[in-house]
Formats: sequence, structure tokens, C-alpha cells
Amino acid sequence: MADSPPAPGPPRLDLDALLLETKLTAPTPRAGLVSRAGPISRARGDGRRVVAISAPAGYGKSSLLAEWAATETRSVAWISLDRLDDDPAALLPLIAAAYVRAVGGDARLVTDMSSMGPSMLGRAAPQLASALRNSPMPFAMMIDDLHELRAPACHDVLSVLVSGVPKGSLFVATSRHEQPHVPWLRASDDVVELGAGDLALDAAGATQVFALAKAPLAPELAQAVVERTEGWPVGLHLAALLARDRPDATAVVSGDDPYVTDYLYRESLASLPEDTRRFLRRTSVLERLSAELCDRLLETTNSQGVLRELEASHAFLIPLDRHRRWYRYHGLFREFLRGELRRSEPEIEERLHTRAADWYEASASAPNAVEHLLLTSDRGRTVRLVNRLALPVYESGQVATLTRWLDTLGDEAIAAYPPIAAIAGWAAGLTGQVRQAERWASIVENAEFEGTPADGTASFASARAMMRSFMCPAGPEQCLVDAEFALAAEPSWSPWRDLALAVAGEALLLAGDDEAADARFAEASALARAAGNWEIMAIADAERALLAMDHGSWQLAAQLVDHTSSAIDAQGMHDYAAVSLAFAAAARLALHRGDRTWARREVARAMRARAICTYIHPMLAVRLRLHTAIAHVAMGAAPTARHLMREIDDILAQRPALGALTHEVSRFRAVLDAAVGGVAAGPPLTPAELRLLPYLQTHLSMPEIGERLFVSRNTVRTEVSSIYRKLGVSSRTEAVERATAIGLLGG
Repeated sequence: MADSPPAPGPPRLDLDALLLETKLTAPTPRAGLVSRAGPISRARGDGRRVVAISAPAGYGKSSLLAEWAATETRSVAWISLDRLDDDPAALLPLIAAAYVRAVGGDARLVTDMSSMGPSMLGRAAPQLASALRNSPMPFAMMIDDLHELRAPACHDVLSVLVSGVPKGSLFVATSRHEQPHVPWLRASDDVVELGAGDLALDAAGATQVFALAKAPLAPELAQAVVERTEGWPVGLHLAALLARDRPDATAVVSGDDPYVTDYLYRESLASLPEDTRRFLRRTSVLERLSAELCDRLLETTNSQGVLRELEASHAFLIPLDRHRRWYRYHGLFREFLRGELRRSEPEIEERLHTRAADWYEASASAPNAVEHLLLTSDRGRTVRLVNRLALPVYESGQVATLTRWLDTLGDEAIAAYPPIAAIAGWAAGLTGQVRQAERWASIVENAEFEGTPADGTASFASARAMMRSFMCPAGPEQCLVDAEFALAAEPSWSPWRDLALAVAGEALLLAGDDEAADARFAEASALARAAGNWEIMAIADAERALLAMDHGSWQLAAQLVDHTSSAIDAQGMHDYAAVSLAFAAAARLALHRGDRTWARREVARAMRARAICTYIHPMLAVRLRLHTAIAHVAMGAAPTARHLMREIDDILAQRPALGALTHEVSRFRAVLDAAVGGVAAGPPLTPAELRLLPYLQTHLSMPEIGERLFVSRNTVRTEVSSIYRKLGVSSRTEAVERATAIGLLGG
């Protein structure tokens, strides 16, 4: 049937790469449009670092930006945003890619932006801001459609980037709304603002618009039509189209009918053939259009010709690349067309979204398919696709995207397909979201599911067993039972076999069987390396390295640490909880080699990782703190080690039964109690303070920071005061500088 998912076809071009190209390529200015040289010249020559172009739809913001990009003498980093960019982990790599293309910088900067969503503000954003600040040449960074960013976390990281734009370079953004970074820039007189009044056309502009439409406009009517439309460019263009097609142009521009958008658009389309109007209506469900996608949507074969005709005759279809493969509708025009679709063909809208999802999924761009499926009532297919994508989306750091998908699906749909709750629990737990992790774990624990999960696990029971084993809520014996069940269930070819092996290794550590644990970790590492599952490889090799150190096998430990560190650097995984043990292992190896500089760097990374390593995954959280404490004692910092032991006590209060790991903690506590002297240092930043620290880079007020972290204003003030005291500073700026210097912020 036409609406069923198509069978897999031959390999296609990399669609995601083509779509990325459209986002990073400035559109060619349309011939004949009224020039905005005046506003561009004023903004460009002002000397301020930031230009904010904010106006409602239809004021020519994108056209102005395209004209500016075509005439800008500095290197232009162009970024067009859409809803899939509303995630810090998607936004920062996109901006980094645009910057690298513009200035010819090191492409590793893009890889370095691969980070966990909650950590983007603390590491990736300041790292990219530093790259901008030290740019080898002036640049103009131009971001179109900033209003697509709705997540506060996106605007938080963006404010850090804006702070990094150096004098002589520019940050220019368009938006339908006031841009969140503008108020604090306004206070420092460092922003040029262009609004609707600056973009409105005058009588001369109106005359030019009418002339281009081949609709004569008497000079005495030019000012009248400007006043009637308030200089609104889209209104003037539509009035010109109407005047061109009617003999009584005077009545069109000065009659009693109001210049309401829907009225104007409807009248402007009246002369088009019905099949063209149908094409416009139905393709309005698409954010971007290509001939192949439109053919699939409309079940036709002539979309390429229609698109070319529309481009030539209609100002509201905008090409997105120089090869004319991809287009988009003007935002306001698309809104009108979608309204027309719902008015005239409401029964077909869902089928159109389903066909678009079919095409995207068959084209190996499944995230775009999800976005369309979320607009349908087919929750069954949607939840299965999200389940299949959840792990790779999490691994890419796009936790905000995964959370948005889950929130849109709703608890009822997820409860009906519990395998997705298991992955949501993993993602929440490994990003420090304790409440969410507990909520998903409760759903998983009480659910039943007999089918085969779409994520590739052997069964829901196996997925639940792995999750429960790693969370260890019922002690080491049950932990080992669950781990062995999952290991028996996941066959050698399962994509989850490496995780099952790693979980089994952790369970065996709790059971005190180090030799068997090492064997499981070795097998997990080999499978993970072959499959490119770098997180599993990192945790397995880190555990093996720590076991080797405890048994005096420093040569093996060195090999494992070197391999793991290289993988973490290459994959940009510095903020992933699963790799945190690798930092503690590297610190201990560095101290064994006598390299205190390397040791201090790795200890700082391990200390930062505590913020997302909670009792939800107790073995990871305790072992990270334990081995970091061991490193601190070796560095002569026993007071810091004692603080880490108090944090371990807090974790053990939630998970008291951790078998051999509890005994290991007790043995080290006896060593620590005997330690005397050492560095006279205050306590380190707590996990809560580490979570707050990155927000000091922003211009958020204390109450606003509290809203981000879901804590009270008084809690924020108390934690900020504590951060200042521990870092020995007295202001936000000094705190950020000090934290960056000691490795708690930035790369």
C-alpha cells in the first residue's frame, strides 16, 4: 500500500550530509529584491560585536542576512537553524563546523563539541568560545532563525559563545522574537538592534516592489500603500501581485479590505492552477523540500519541474543550496499553506507526515522521520523508532532531543512499550538525572513486554536485568543474578552483548571475584572496540587498568590507560559518566610515573565527573571517588580524599549493600585515617556546586540559575558563596577564570 513503509532500497547519498550543507551555506540573494544596504551598512560599521535582527515574519530578515553575507569582507560562518538544532549537543557542533569552514581552523574542534547535554555548558561551550576569542582572522558569524531555539540550555551556551566573539568580528542573528542575549549586551552598549521599523520599506521601496512585479504604481499611491501596510515587505509584495493581476490597482492598494495575511496569500494564489495550489498545500508539512521527497509525499514524478516553476515565479520559495536540490517556503507563507491544508484537506495531513517519515527513514535520516511521526497518531510506530534511535541519540550527547521525544510521546505510550523506558533510565542515570532515572526504573520494574524490542536487545527481560544489575538496588547477590541472566540472554551477535559483559564484570567485582571480572571486562572491551561502542570499551578497560594497578601489573595498566585515553580524546567523550573511571586510572598511572602535571589534569577531570556520577549507578560512583581519593593521597591531599570518602558514605546510605566494594572502601579508610600532614587545602567543590559552576559564565541572575537547576534562590546564593570561598575569589568573573585555570571548566 502507498502509506506503508517502503522496503529497503539501494544505498543512497548521505542525506544528513546534504541537509547539513544546506544549513551551513548562505543562500544566494534573490535577484531584484529591494536592497537592504542601508541597514547593513549601519550595523556593519557601528563597531559593536553583536547585531540582533528581530522582527515578526515577513520583514525580510533572512533576505537581509543573505545580502549581508554576499557582501561581507570578513570570513562568514553561516548557520540556518531548525527544530532538530534545539539541543546544545546539536547546536554547538553545528556552530563549530560553520566556524571551521569559515576560518579554516582545526577540524578536531567539531569533534571536541561531542559532549553530554548536561555538560555542554561546562566544557564544550567555553572551549568553543576560547577558539572564537583566539580566531586567526576576523569573522562574521551569522545565525538565521534563532527563534527555533526554545530550550533554555541552548541560549545558555549561546551566551557563552557571544562572550567569546572578539573585537573586529561579528555575531549576527535573526529572530522573530527578542533575543535572550540582547538585554545584557544592551547594558554594556555592545549590540546593534534592528527591528521592524528598521526593516520596513518606504515609498521608494514600495515603488521598486511594484515595478519588479510588473504592476504600475502611481507616485501618489506609493506613500498610501506604505502607510496601509506599515511598510511590511510581505504585505507590499502581495499587494503588488494583486495589483498586477487586476485592472483596478488603485482599489487593491487603497480599498476597504484589510491587508490580512491569509486574505493576501489566498488572493495571490487565486490565479494558480488547482494542481499547483494542491502541491503548495500538501508540501507545507515539510520544513525543507526536495524533488524526491515531494514525489514521495504526493505520489507523483514531476516535482522537480514544479519546484523550478515556483522558484521562477514565486518569491516565497527559497533555494537552500547552489545546486537547487533543496528549498524551503518563506516561514509566514508556510504557516498560511498549513492553515489552508487543514481547512480544505484535514483528512490527508497525517498521511502526508507518514509518507515524509517513510522517505526519511528509508533515506537513513531517522531523526527527521521521528519529527514527522510525532505529528501523527501512530504512537506504536513512533515509539518503536524512538526506541531504536534512543541509544545512538544518547551516545551523541543529544539528551535534550531524547527527552523532548519522550515528553511528546507521553507516559501512556511509553508504558505501552516499556523497552523505551529502559533506555530512558540508562540515559537519565548516566547524565546525573536522579529523579528521572528512578521514575523510569519504577516503570521498567513493574512492566511486562513479550515482543522483541526495536533497540536490538534479546528481550525486555534482558534489558531490565542489565539496568537493574547496574543500579544494584537489591545488593550484590541479586546484582550477579541479573547480570548472569542478561549475559545468557544476549547472544554473541547481539549489539548489547558488550554491555551485558561489562555489567557482569561489575557484578563480579562486587562478588569479590577479580579474576573472573577481569575476563568479562576483557571480552567486553574486545567486542565494544570491534563495534565502535567506545563507552563500553572505556569503562571495561578502565576497570581492568585499576585491577592491574591493585595487583602491581603497571605495564598492563599503562597499555590499557593509553588505549582508553586515546579513544576518549578521539571520540570527544570527556563528559560521559561511563568513561569517568578512566580519568582516575590515568591519574594513578601518572603519579606512578612521577608525572604530577598529567596527574593534576586527570584528577581535575575525575573531580568534574562526580557531578553526574550518582548513587543511581553506585559501583561507578563509588569506584570513581575511591580511586580519585587514592590519587589525592598520593599527591599529599588527604583532606580532599577525606571529603570524597564522605561523599562515598552518602552513596552507601542509598545503596548500603555493595559487597566487596564496601570492604575495599573500609580498607582505604583505614589507610586514610593513618595519613597525616599533606596539603592544607579546603574541601573541593561538591557535585551540586559543580553543576552550578558553569552557569557563572552566563549572564543569568541568581533566580534564573535556580530555575535552571530546580533549586531555590537561597540555595543558589549559598552554593555560589561556597564556590567563591573554595576558589578564593570574590566575583563571578574571577570564579570562572580560576575554575578554567584548574580544569573545572573548559577543555
